[in-house]
Amino acid sequence: MQAVLTQQKCVEALKGEAAMPANLTQAKKREMIDKAKSVIVLCLGDKVLRDVAREPTATSMWAKMESLYMTKSLAHRQILKQQLYSFKMVESKSISEQLAEFNKILDDLANIEVNVEDEDKRCCYFVHYQSLLSISRIPSFMVRRAPLLWRKSKWL
Repeated sequence: MQAVLTQQKCVEALKGEAAMPANLTQAKKREMIDKAKSVIVLCLGDKVLRDVAREPTATSMWAKMESLYMTKSLAHRQILKQQLYSFKMVESKSISEQLAEFNKILDDLANIEVNVEDEDKRCCYFVHYQSLLSISRIPSFMVRRAPLLWRKSKWL
């Protein structure tokens, strides 16, 4: 979202009207703030939009989203780590959907600056991959081959 704000030349509006460059007229500042707010609203999904829709400015919307979704608290870290280590693959979803969920958890951890070592990622994925294979009855020689594919070049 910050990339879109930068592209639209309104990222300065996130700092607030007082911190914007002095060479801008009041009308330009107001236009930039309104544009930033509309960009934020257009980029949000329904659930997040409901959480921040009542905020009057782009600055307050941004601050609320950071407080709600970029929390770096110990509890939030633990919840994300628990999601990672308890992630289970299920037969009713496609492998690509499940990989997307798994990668989302990894991305969420990276966003709050939690470093998950490659070996931990490999172990988590391998455990979940084995559980899926046991459900779908894929031959066991494929189970032994999966870690080798990862190790050689991070998924061939």
